[in-house]
Amino acid sequence: MAERDPTAGLDKLDIQALVDAQHPDPFSKLGLHRTTDGYVVRAMLPGAAAVAVIERDSGAILGRLASIDPSGLFAGFVERAAPYRLRIDWHGVEQDIEDTYSFGPVLDEDALNRLARSDPYAVLQCLGARPCTMDGIPGVRFAVWAPNARRVSVVGDFNTWDGRRHPMRLRHVAGVWELFVPRLAAGGRYKYEIVGHDGRTLPLKADPCAMQTERTPATASIVAEVSRIEQFAWTDGEWMTKRAALQTPHAPIMIYEVHAESWLRVEEEGRRGLNWSELADRLIPYALGMGFTHVEFLPIAEHPFGGSWGYQPLSPFAPSARYGPPEGFAEFVNRAHEAGLGVIIDWVSAHFPNDAHGLIQFDGTALYEHSDPREGYHQDWNTMIYNLGRNEVSAFLIASALAWLLRYHVDGLRVDAVASMLYRDYSRAAGEWVPNIYGGRENLEAISFLKRVNHEVAYAPGVPGAITVAEESTAWPGVSAPVEQGGLGFNFKWNMGWMHDTLNYMHEDPVYRRYHHHSMTFGMIYAYSERFVLPLSHDEVVHGKGSLLGKMPGDRWQRFANLRAYFGFMWTHPGKKLLFMGGEFAQDAEFDHDGSPRWHLLDDPMHHGVQMLVRDLNRIYASEPALYATDSEPGGFEWLIGDDSANSVFAYRRCDGNGAELTIVCNFTPVPRHGYRIGLQRAGHWAEILNTDASVYGGSNVGNGGTIVTESIASHGKPQSAVLVLPPLATIVLRAP
Repeated sequence: MAERDPTAGLDKLDIQALVDAQHPDPFSKLGLHRTTDGYVVRAMLPGAAAVAVIERDSGAILGRLASIDPSGLFAGFVERAAPYRLRIDWHGVEQDIEDTYSFGPVLDEDALNRLARSDPYAVLQCLGARPCTMDGIPGVRFAVWAPNARRVSVVGDFNTWDGRRHPMRLRHVAGVWELFVPRLAAGGRYKYEIVGHDGRTLPLKADPCAMQTERTPATASIVAEVSRIEQFAWTDGEWMTKRAALQTPHAPIMIYEVHAESWLRVEEEGRRGLNWSELADRLIPYALGMGFTHVEFLPIAEHPFGGSWGYQPLSPFAPSARYGPPEGFAEFVNRAHEAGLGVIIDWVSAHFPNDAHGLIQFDGTALYEHSDPREGYHQDWNTMIYNLGRNEVSAFLIASALAWLLRYHVDGLRVDAVASMLYRDYSRAAGEWVPNIYGGRENLEAISFLKRVNHEVAYAPGVPGAITVAEESTAWPGVSAPVEQGGLGFNFKWNMGWMHDTLNYMHEDPVYRRYHHHSMTFGMIYAYSERFVLPLSHDEVVHGKGSLLGKMPGDRWQRFANLRAYFGFMWTHPGKKLLFMGGEFAQDAEFDHDGSPRWHLLDDPMHHGVQMLVRDLNRIYASEPALYATDSEPGGFEWLIGDDSANSVFAYRRCDGNGAELTIVCNFTPVPRHGYRIGLQRAGHWAEILNTDASVYGGSNVGNGGTIVTESIASHGKPQSAVLVLPPLATIVLRAP
């Protein structure tokens, strides 16, 4: 009987394509196949010395493979078709493992159809790397969207990063490449080796849907222990049940904005940042002790450049490895919820960095970004702009948003740089942008995307009550109006105009503030056009802008007094509150992501006094419905004195609609005002519940002794009035009897 040829079923072109990792369908040639001469097994194992095929159940040898190409292609006949393993001799080291190419497709037809329809839940469930079991064998399934690639291989430590070992199967209907790698476990590093349509091998790409990554500066994705994330043992049921009521326009919301890596550093260990467990131990009790209702993190999705503060993420599904494994973030959120603290994260859908291992030219084409740089390149940030008009890209980003809600129970997403998304000519000169289909500047695709994101967040299954907040700095109408009413559907919008106007006012010397009086009152003209958050964010204490304290004029005492008075004005003005870390104790330096807030300043009574004031403002704000319940209703605010520019005095009423009432008076000059009459609605004894000039806060202790008594003298349109002492550079809060 003639000896059978192990190359049976292969021609020279097949062999060359397999050894060059250029074969369009490796499953059609590798693995077990029936030929006219019998069953043959083929395997591409560069570097192997010998290969045998053994029966999976009995361990009996079914055949031995011959080297048919010196590059590592083996083939040989086996006695029968049966489940098998490969016994590989790596020049003295023996390995028994199932053959990747003996397994069938990873994704079923329903999953492929859902991916083809750009279902974000299919992205969540199907793409990325997931430990699983196929045909009773444990391993990891990989799936990645790269429709224009000629070849995609998964590479990692398990195959010495050799793209010839594990070329993937293309599922044409969805443009997705898939592969099951047996015996691979969670913790393994991997990337994708992609050959573009032009035959060029691209730089190794990280997995866009990875749930875990290496810590920078390394850039590989890591196979996550998915069960630890998606089956995390949550104990925050009570919080999740009541969360919706805690995040409405009628609720008190005070947000502490934090850059997680630099909030507190361990000096004794190279000034490293805290991990999630350590942050839970320190940050949660601190934020709650200060009276904040929420902590908001600058973006925590994995990002290669720390100097971006997270705003240039490349792995939008993976919490940064800077803080430990991804389940550590789930544990942080769980502990925060158990303690009664909400967690908001900044989420970036406006752009992504152009690092070679990331999304740029992912499959050799402009896949995630626009191909035209007038649409796809952001010159301000040297980043790429997502092509939101592509359904698959939109679904990818929506899946990312849902992942943070479903996998990590975050309470809200603050969407970054919304203005840059809404306008096609954002920060572009004439001729540098592409109009929409109607010739306008509005980015219709981004508008549709944002509406859908907000809709999906609102109806995410099993996690009701999550919110979205827009960082939007223009007069775009209806940012926080419901989608059903023609709005974008955000729950809240940052009031950037209020922040800029009031900080500009506070920067003025009190002598000249009379000429800028309108800066403090203008915000009330449009206060009810949106549901606002008043932000004193990280953006106001970087890039040469100075710290909040540094913006204040005058000598040292006056600078602290100005800041205290300003905080009093902010906390009693309509709008939810946000304060960046360090601001709560009058940090005297700009935000430095390589450093940390100057906590030692709390040894200074002036800085400690500001911290105590912020704590007390939060407590008063939370306990006085008049300060928050009617934030979005005109009936909750009334100017009593809005025109006393000569004295730089402001006075206004806050009401909750149920009888509670406060009157707030601000004096933004260093001159105490004695005998200052102000109209009041109710007769009786009014309690002075806050005075930012109190000595405990570092002030001069000028005030009204805690109580004032009204007189039946009409003033400022009110039937009652009282004569007050207005402390210098201070805000006082009076509670009605």
